[in-house]
Amino acid sequence: MTTESRAPEPVGAYPYTRRVGNLLFLSGVGPRQRGQKAIPGVELDGDGNILSYDFESQCRAVFQNVRYILEEAGAEWDNLVDVTVFLTNMKDDFPTYNRLYAEYFATAQPCRTTLEINCLPTPIAIELKCIAALPN
Repeated sequence: MTTESRAPEPVGAYPYTRRVGNLLFLSGVGPRQRGQKAIPGVELDGDGNILSYDFESQCRAVFQNVRYILEEAGAEWDNLVDVTVFLTNMKDDFPTYNRLYAEYFATAQPCRTTLEINCLPTPIAIELKCIAALPN
């Protein structure tokens, strides 16, 4: 990433993208915004436990971050061919996620897998892992 990046900084020692042939692999992307530790829509207590969260805000932020990362790697939203989504609360958050997914992916129709997991490395409720196919 360059200093002009609009994507959030990775939370570990990994690149956001890796290109192999015409495939672009994205590491897990969360909702944080560049230069900020706060997570959109999340209220934490003094011990870092989640008190409340606005899932729609997180979901929109994740989709925007994926778009930033794709654009910085020379790809476009419509180049996405596979999306794996990790949710920490499938029962409560899936309806909102599914509605927003239909909005953001109205024209692009990548394959999609959605999994519920018990936690993510930071106090977020959604993370996306994506693969894009780039023109030769």
